[in-house]
Amino acid sequence: MTDAPRWHLSGFGDEIDADPRVQVAVLQALGARHLEVRSAWGTNVADLTDAQVRELAQILDAAEHRVSAIGSPIGKVDISEAAGEVARLRRIAEIAHTLDTRYVRIFSFYRAEGVTPEQIRDDVIAALTELAGVAEDEGLVLLHENEKDIYGDTPDRVADLARHVSSPAFRLAWDAANFVQVGARPHTDGWAELAPHVEYLQVKDADLATGAVRPAGDGDGEVEATVRALAASGYAGFASLEPHLTEAGRMGGFSGPAAFGVAARAFARITDRVGVQLV
Repeated sequence: MTDAPRWHLSGFGDEIDADPRVQVAVLQALGARHLEVRSAWGTNVADLTDAQVRELAQILDAAEHRVSAIGSPIGKVDISEAAGEVARLRRIAEIAHTLDTRYVRIFSFYRAEGVTPEQIRDDVIAALTELAGVAEDEGLVLLHENEKDIYGDTPDRVADLARHVSSPAFRLAWDAANFVQVGARPHTDGWAELAPHVEYLQVKDADLATGAVRPAGDGDGEVEATVRALAASGYAGFASLEPHLTEAGRMGGFSGPAAFGVAARAFARITDRVGVQLV
């Protein structure tokens, strides 16, 4: 009998509380030893001062807790503002190095009202290619999240990016709920083509009829099918909880400690059935 796959459980700590000490304490109580850093003390990670980053690193070190990824806002701007994202990524790189992680979540740009995805495609690919070049220089890996209303929100456009941003520093974060919210059946419609490019799992689900976010397995995101496929492929990376069970907005979401626990236990029921061990 082969050993069970071991995945590293993580989560967006700011969905628990603004205070990183509380974030770490709740995550550890749920069995996680990693944190995805999107904000701390109510400040977005891209805007943290050097002193705040050092303090965050000290909090994590004291708790023997590590960072799975920087949940950056890079690319969560209109494509017309793409040039400014290079400087922001260089700042994010400094923070990533201090927090000892190589993964940085990014997005593939919004567009103005009345502008089609096809009209911004070439500019998006050029901008992401430039950002990937910065990431390569910094020893980082960019994880594209399929956020609703950016260029890469549907499986076919995410596949377009995966094919044409030709850099080892550009990979995919799989978010089933976001695919549901643009009308896709995530595993059925996208897994076969996107699987070779997936490097990171973000965990939330959603209802196809309403778009409401649900705990994993309670929506239409085919989460268990994807977990089974990842396990069969030998995946041994991160599973990062992003529940959005209390609030969900364009720049993030919130759950609170209790709802975050609900999300963690729902995902654990799936991994238990599949035979994946969360560490």
